[in-house]
Amino acid sequence: MHHEITLITTIAAALGAGLLFGMLAVRLKLPALVGYLAAGIVIGPATPGFVADVSLASQLAEIGVMLLMFGVGLHFSLRDLLDVRKIALPGAILQISVATAMGIGMAHLWGWSLGAGLVFGLALSVASTVVLLRALESRGILDSMNGRIAVGWLVVEDLVMVLVLVLLPALAGPLGGKSVAGDDTSLWFALGKTLLQVGAFVAFMLIVGRKLFPWFLWKVAKTNSRELFTLAVIAAAVGIAYGSSELFGVSFALGAFFAGMVLRESDLSHRAAEESLPLRDAFSVLFFVSVGMLFDPMVLVESPMKVLAVVLVIIFGKSIAAIVLVLALRYPLNTAITVSASLAQIGEFSFILAALGISLGLMPQEGQSLILAGAIISIAVNPLLFKAIEPLQRWLRANSEAVRKLEASPDPLAELPMTVPHERLTGQVVLVGYGRVGRMIAAELTAQGVHYVVAEQNRELVDMLRRQDQPAVVGNAAEPAVLIQAHIARAAVMVIATPDTFHVRTMIETAKMLNPAIRCVVRTHNEQEAALLRLDTGGKVFLGQQELAGNMTRYVIETLKEAEHAH
Repeated sequence: MHHEITLITTIAAALGAGLLFGMLAVRLKLPALVGYLAAGIVIGPATPGFVADVSLASQLAEIGVMLLMFGVGLHFSLRDLLDVRKIALPGAILQISVATAMGIGMAHLWGWSLGAGLVFGLALSVASTVVLLRALESRGILDSMNGRIAVGWLVVEDLVMVLVLVLLPALAGPLGGKSVAGDDTSLWFALGKTLLQVGAFVAFMLIVGRKLFPWFLWKVAKTNSRELFTLAVIAAAVGIAYGSSELFGVSFALGAFFAGMVLRESDLSHRAAEESLPLRDAFSVLFFVSVGMLFDPMVLVESPMKVLAVVLVIIFGKSIAAIVLVLALRYPLNTAITVSASLAQIGEFSFILAALGISLGLMPQEGQSLILAGAIISIAVNPLLFKAIEPLQRWLRANSEAVRKLEASPDPLAELPMTVPHERLTGQVVLVGYGRVGRMIAAELTAQGVHYVVAEQNRELVDMLRRQDQPAVVGNAAEPAVLIQAHIARAAVMVIATPDTFHVRTMIETAKMLNPAIRCVVRTHNEQEAALLRLDTGGKVFLGQQELAGNMTRYVIETLKEAEHAH
């Protein structure tokens, strides 16, 4: 009996080729991502031999995008997004404008229409959240200030692209493409409808979703069935993504992101992240393989200069615009370069936009090939850009007078006001990081009447604390200038409450150099890291799971003693 096995063939070929080429890439000291993209080209229609089903692969890739965006949501709270809104919102909008203008300029030179240039420019302007997350997670900086800004920036970009995808069909006629049948409504009506739909979806998720989904997870968790819990997490991610697309017209990616964000409110969010990780990883491989399958290598032979121009816009055009903007907003050079490296690639939204542009008759087929070439080259080069962050910083500081002036210019938030009473800066606690853990520690210190100074990289948080008359300085506590401003020399204890474990050793070394008697308290979630930190720094290290176990055990013993006394 013969039956259809295209799906099985496609998955087997994609995962098998992905594994082989991924291993080859790692052996060649390249990121595994490059191997997955190469695997896609090999099993795609543009190369001889076996050809997998492209339409099926793109649907599997869509599931991969959903699960990955769900994972982003699980790590990213609404508070995090609001904390970085003053940089992410103007930054993303300005950077999209600059990249789109560059795309329109190139399209004009190539003799394309304005509509083609607009779609092309927008496709080059939006970076891939999937690629960014991989890069940040592999470097352990996803939870750092720079990581949160980069993810917030990309979430704003994704929201803008959702608007574009809905408005493009309404604009196709005026821009010289096909007028969508029955779509004679005005542009303002289409815009209003889109904003209402996205607004209704966000409101529904924040009001109903925040209560409903965590409650549902708890119900499933009570069954004590691991497979049911995993199934509930995946069903919530994919189901909400699909439902949001059908009911509210938002993209699968955005729906899944909000699903993760509301599930994050649940105490089970860590378990949800762990249980869904293997599936997220497998489907993310399918995503990259499917991107490779869509690529026609002939574009590299036929239009090499056009491909080069596209790559230059993606890697340099967008990055330079981002660096200038981040520095103009008074963030440090390290943040500016990290954010620009994060944006120097394009991904899933670019492919969706290109496909829509072609279907509306706005963009020539060549445009899609150029966008895919730009995506594959920029994704392959992106890990190397992250490796270049430190050397580039050193080179810019050494060779650029403008950068040195910018870094040396007085920043009102980087210095403690002279009005802070002397007694509040003697024997005080220096609290590094004002995130979720930092806020709890600060509240307890305030309740106990203990003076403290906050050192935090987020300018908005420092500004807010200053308005509340709380001494706070902006900057990375690994830099001596920041700790000097926090009066570390006269402090009794330094508490490192930031999840950015990358700089912890430097922070402690700097603090001990400025104040040999300082006591240091550190948090971590990793046992190996905790052991290394104890060995290297001699500070008190609190490991999340150990503290939880210790507190629970103490409570059990106290309860047993109370029960004995009662008898």
